Parts: sequence; C-alpha cells; structure tokens
Amino acid sequence: MQEEFQLEARQMSSLRDVVIVDGVRTPFVKAGAEFAKIRAHELGRAAMRELLERLEIADGFGAKARVKVDEVCMGNVGSPEDAANVSRVVAMQAGLHQSIPAYSVHRNCASGMEAIYQGWLRIASGEAEVMMVGGTESMSGMPLIYRPEAVDFFAKMMRAKSPMQKIMMLARMPFGSILNPIVAIQEGLTDPFCGMNMGQTADLLAKEWRISREEQDKYAVESHRRAVVATENGKLAEEIVPVGIPTSYKNIVKHDIGPRKGQSVEQLAKLKPYFDRVNGTVTVGNACPITDGAVALALMSAEKAKAAGYTVLGRIRSVAFTGHEPERMGLGPVYASHAALKKAGLTLRQMDVVELNEAFAAQAIAVMKASASREWTQEKLGSSEIMGEFDPAKTNPNGGAVALGHPVGASGARIVLAALKELKRSNKQFGLATLCIGGGQGGACVVERGA
Repeated sequence: MQEEFQLEARQMSSLRDVVIVDGVRTPFVKAGAEFAKIRAHELGRAAMRELLERLEIADGFGAKARVKVDEVCMGNVGSPEDAANVSRVVAMQAGLHQSIPAYSVHRNCASGMEAIYQGWLRIASGEAEVMMVGGTESMSGMPLIYRPEAVDFFAKMMRAKSPMQKIMMLARMPFGSILNPIVAIQEGLTDPFCGMNMGQTADLLAKEWRISREEQDKYAVESHRRAVVATENGKLAEEIVPVGIPTSYKNIVKHDIGPRKGQSVEQLAKLKPYFDRVNGTVTVGNACPITDGAVALALMSAEKAKAAGYTVLGRIRSVAFTGHEPERMGLGPVYASHAALKKAGLTLRQMDVVELNEAFAAQAIAVMKASASREWTQEKLGSSEIMGEFDPAKTNPNGGAVALGHPVGASGARIVLAALKELKRSNKQFGLATLCIGGGQGGACVVERGA
C-alpha cells in the first residue's frame, strides 16, 4: 500500500499545478419554491456568466477575453429533456463562443466534484490551460414518468387515424397507469442493487453506529445555526450571485432559502421518522432538503493564471473517488478522504477547514465515528492507521447541506468553493471537501490556499 502511494506521489509530481482562480454559486433554494420555474441550464448560466464577467473573460475566445477558455464541463444528474448536454447549453447561454466545446458529467451526488476533477485532469496533463467547470441542478424540474402501459396507450392513440378509432382507444384508457406515474426523483434516490433509498441507508448507519434521534437533531440544529450566522454576517454572500425570478425579474433571490433561524431540538423532535416509520430516526428535519442551485469555477494552470495576472483562491492538491457497499453509501467520505489525503501527503489533522456534505445528520455523524475507529479502519481499509477525528470547529463552519440543501449535480462543486473561501477568510492553508455518493461511492478533494 505504501509503495502504491509513493508511485502515485511520483506521478503527481510530474503533472502541472492546477489552480482555482475563482468561483461563484447561485443561492440554494428548496425545490418547488422561488426557483421552481428556472431550468437547470438557466441556473448554470447565471453562475457561469457572473464568473466570466468577474474574470474579464467575455466570450472566452476573442480579443476581449483576458484568457482563452479551452473547454467547459458541468456536473448534472437530472439531464433536462430540453438541454441534454446541459454543459453546452450553459456555456452558450453564458456567452461563451460557439467554438469552445463543452460536455456534461454524472457521478450522482459528486457530479460537480467530477467536473472539477475533469478540469484538473485536462490541465494537469497539458491538454488544456483554462477550464470552466461546476455543476447545476433543478430538482424542481425532475419529471413524472408515465408507466409502460400508459406510454403504449399514448402511442396507439397517436396512430389512431379516424375519430371512431380514437374513441375506441379512449374506452380502453389505462387510468391506473396514467394517474399513477413514476416519480423520477424517488426512483433516482433508490439504489438498484440493495433496493434501499438513500434515507433508508442513513437509518441503517444510525442503527449500526448507535446514533440517537436526539444526536441527529442536535447536529441538524447546529448546521442551521451556523448557516444563519454565516448568512447574516455576509460570509455566504461572498460566494453567491443573486438570481432574478422570471417574468418580472423584480423579485431577486440573494440568499439561500433553507437555513431556519431559531430552529430548535424541541421543534425537530415533533417530526415523525420519514423512511422507517416504525423504528427509524431519520426525519425531514435532520436530512438535507431537496434543492435547486448551480456552481461555476474557473480552473487554470498555475502558469497561465500568473501570466494573466490573476490572484487565485487556491490550488488542487489531490482528488480521489472510491467505491464500497451501496447500503452504506453514507460512509463514502471516509474511504475517499483517506485516499485523497494520502495522495496529497497530508493528514486530517493538518486540514484547517473540512467541508463534509451532509446528506443526512446520521450519515455525517457516522462518517466522523468511522474515521476515528481503529477497528473499522482495519476491517474496511486494511490499515491500522486511522484517519483521525473531525474537529467540529473546523467542519462545516458555515453550516452544511442539512441547512443549505443538496442540489445533487452542484453540491460537489459547492463544498470545494466553500472550503477555499473559508481558507481565504481565515488566512489558513489546507482544506478538505468530501461527500458520499449514492450507489456506494465517496469523493474527496484536498485544496491549498493561494498559488
């Protein structure tokens, strides 16, 4: 194992340094609320256009561009029917020149981090100098899907030529199938291998790691408290671009709509378990809300950023993705962080800020317990060296997804941006962004402030 990491370290040393020059995001808004009628590509456009303006890139191609954009990559899970390659639509709508190619990536909850990784790979290997990356998701726009019987009925109706044929078809209308469509978001959040939805996997971790309902609710309250404080003191505003609501655009959303001021354990205790209604402890109050939002970041080679005169947020030290059992998908951050920290030649103790995506309070707490467990580390990672304990003061200092929300295609990019912004504010050096991935994977990215 040590030899493998030494080989990786030598390989990494031959690659070019990749820096994140800047990044922005839209407010994160609960699905069905203010952003309900804004498509994923429009959210992505809002973030991307703002970033292009800030960096004086304009169309990213011609004489007006401070640097030339080589390619665009965005993470997305929902794959909008009117923007199948959402990255290309975002790029064009944001004003980038048509000659700049774009592609979209999908790694469930880590799609935004996968986009960052794609940008890192291209620049580090010398294939590109400037990459615009990020993630976008409109979970409000997740569709209802007609069942096969209903689809077959509609197809036959379209083929019916005479009024009598249509009437005869209507008489055989499968009302049950038409009135009972498949909810795409519910289907997508159910693992096809273990048959459990994501909330059930969180309940499993709560049972296995003996995480009480009260412990989860307390964690959720603290996440909301930190997010509210960070909103009120302007910290989160540093990474947010306001978004106007369509039709009039007079109503402008400037802040995240999710964090609840004054949230209490007593209030959360009144909520009933949502996934396992008999023995479960996971509720809508200690889980992340379904959310709409987008993130955009600019990645460049260190040489290009310096030549263009940019002051950068930080550099990428390592990225890692790992796999494990789907029914315990929430533990992905332990696997991935262990690998990413090894690649970077750093330890958890050296991290000045950690952004741990909170799919569920139980999941986040389980990650913290597993990372400090020698027995679990030996069994699952084959190592006697534990990663260590997460410092609560350094972990999600401005709140996490339980309060802010989790637009699945964008969250992986948000936590990297949040880590870099916090390092800049605190004048600290190292940050870790990590998250679990539906299907039994983990993703992690180690960053360092400045160039």
